[in-house]
Amino acid sequence: MTSRKRSGSGSSKRPKEKVVYIYELFFRGEDPTAQNAEFWNEFFLLQPNVESLESEIMKLGPDQLLTVKGNINLIFAKCMEMLDTAHPKRLFNSLQTLCAFFHAVFKKSAAEPSFDVIRTIFEFDQMDEKMKLLLTQCNNILTGEVTENVRAMCLKLLLVIVTGTDNVSQNVLLEYVMIHSLFDAFVRLLSDSTLRVQHGHDVVILLTVLVNYRKHEAANPYIVQLSLVADELALNGYGQMISSSLIDFCRGYMQSLSNVQTSWFSSLSNIVGNMFVSDEGCERVQQIKANNALLLALYEAVHLNRNFITTLAHTQAESSAPPSPSNTLNASQPVPDLAAAPIIDITQYPSNLLVAVFQYCSIVMQDNKNESSIANLKLCFLILTCISEDQYANSMMHDSNLTFKVMLHRAQMRHRKLSIDRVGKSQPLAATLLDLLVEFIVSHLMKKFPMELYLLCIGVIHRILCYQKRCRVRLNYPWKELWSALIGLLRFLVTQEPNLVKKCNIFYLSLQVVNIFNLFITYGDTFLATTNSYDELYYELNREEKVFSEIHAMVLRYTTMTDCEYKDDVLKLMSALVNILAIIKHFQNKIKEWLAEQGLSTPTEDQILEVVRKNYDLTLKLQDSLDQYERYSETPRHTAFFTSMVRDVVIDTRKNMYSYVREAHSILHEQEVLITP
Repeated sequence: MTSRKRSGSGSSKRPKEKVVYIYELFFRGEDPTAQNAEFWNEFFLLQPNVESLESEIMKLGPDQLLTVKGNINLIFAKCMEMLDTAHPKRLFNSLQTLCAFFHAVFKKSAAEPSFDVIRTIFEFDQMDEKMKLLLTQCNNILTGEVTENVRAMCLKLLLVIVTGTDNVSQNVLLEYVMIHSLFDAFVRLLSDSTLRVQHGHDVVILLTVLVNYRKHEAANPYIVQLSLVADELALNGYGQMISSSLIDFCRGYMQSLSNVQTSWFSSLSNIVGNMFVSDEGCERVQQIKANNALLLALYEAVHLNRNFITTLAHTQAESSAPPSPSNTLNASQPVPDLAAAPIIDITQYPSNLLVAVFQYCSIVMQDNKNESSIANLKLCFLILTCISEDQYANSMMHDSNLTFKVMLHRAQMRHRKLSIDRVGKSQPLAATLLDLLVEFIVSHLMKKFPMELYLLCIGVIHRILCYQKRCRVRLNYPWKELWSALIGLLRFLVTQEPNLVKKCNIFYLSLQVVNIFNLFITYGDTFLATTNSYDELYYELNREEKVFSEIHAMVLRYTTMTDCEYKDDVLKLMSALVNILAIIKHFQNKIKEWLAEQGLSTPTEDQILEVVRKNYDLTLKLQDSLDQYERYSETPRHTAFFTSMVRDVVIDTRKNMYSYVREAHSILHEQEVLITP
């Protein structure tokens, strides 16, 4: 064989793909379809070149766009016609072409905000008809007998459309997705165990973005429909998509812990390496941010649909039986014999969404140095707030017959040593939630004080206690740990008052903490498990009397200031301290009297407890509304937060979708589902 010689320079040019050549003809305003009746059948057998199509559209100026508008509409119309074909390859290629087309149009529109690219291309009077036809065809594909790669590309097309603009409420095409709803098709995919595994993630993301379209401005049918879903299979499927993602994250984190090298050299390398890695750029931060979409999906479900929590609780009750095909998170995982082990251990088998959320939160709590992690943790707290307000969720979490071992990760801190065994005892989920909240309180007392997160954390604790008081539920919990954490928080606020008072309302937070103590003092007999708990509470108040005295002194100081912007909360805090100060004064006197009688100077804990038990003869002031709280509302307090969160989710999803669409041909080959003509 002889080899062909290369021309002069020795360089060889890659031959231009036929589909690229056709694109160039179309966008020059020419008609390559002339004299070829089979042009479009042949065209849709060619693999689309996503990058080339985008490049051609981006090169067009306003005048050129008007010139070739007819050709663009022709390509779009033929893609639409091909969505009705039974030929899998042509159908797939038409969907991929539409993905590239919409992505490029949105990108062009963002690059030239002064020129309405979308309405210029579609023509305003034809948009409704075209979008109705497109969404009807998508609905038929999602619910019809098609290959799964075709269904997947259809979902990617919808994701490209709904994530077209950074601000989802400014996406003009979503108005048509509202009018021609795909909700029933999404529910059907989530209800089918096989389809859910393949497409559930995309469906949940679609629903999450669509629910946030003009959420507080106009009627949104997806909000209404999501709030009314009662289909247990669909709700389970929705939850499983979220839990599987969180569980994967937790497993990855645990795996990273097990891979940590203990050698001196490795430790030194890690220390030096971490000095040159920015917080925002570290891998874990990116992994945490990647969970925003499904956490947002969880928030929307617990916020909008009470049946979701009910179904979730029902799933927990069935956890003693092996998972059925309809609620298995991952078919490749071995199914343990849970019937023989009623206590569920997350270290062996991740059991449910709440367990996954608690463990996930304990990991995210450890990373508080960047805005991404703080936003993610705030979303977690808002989810916990919604859950802690729900009666059914509370009854499930407080069920003493339903216990779990949950691995809560704890931050490395200089003033405490961590136990090697990170897994706590088997206990109701309410106790685990309290452990999680206590851990947050003690581990975030820092100069850059996260006031909003503390308010949310204390709010969840308050809601749990209100449920216990209202339903007379006596949770067997070491309350001393909670009291110590709350007193530690008060001590920090008093110590850091000169710096914090310039930045935030520490009096309001202090008031919420003090009122939790007042709730124990006034109503503890309705929910504390033993009478000894009351003794321990009064002992702790007296042991830490210095903290409460300092708070009282601080409050007195601010009541005399004429320019204090927090005057109302200062006065409320002054009133809230009355009973605590009375208890401290009463028992301090009794203890001094007892010491004088016994001739002692330093009593033991048991001796003080004995004094407390014998001297409950004091009168306290009845305080109102201790068991009341303002029901959670997204607006107006958290509207800006969710707008920003949805924006991040949209941008990240769009990047992922474009990568998938661009590499779809190679993905098809890997899946061995490409059907040749």
